[in-house]
Amino acid sequence: MVKMNSVGEGCTELKREYDQCFNRWFAEKFLKGDRDGDPCTEMFKQYQTCVQKAIKEKDIPVDGVEFMGPNKVKTDG
Repeated sequence: MVKMNSVGEGCTELKREYDQCFNRWFAEKFLKGDRDGDPCTEMFKQYQTCVQKAIKEKDIPVDGVEFMGPNKVKTDG
């Protein structure tokens, strides 16, 4: 598995922590039928905030980009 750094250098550790949390939950709970929520949601929110700040600081154009996160469903249209 290739591990990628975050868009923001300061966000990479938050990304790794979230990835570990999510992968553990997915393998140990979700795939075994326990679908009572994702315990990593708060960690994801911290990471998302960090990335959004880094995008603004680096002036990366994101017009038309949708940010997906926990409990969001991609819809066509």
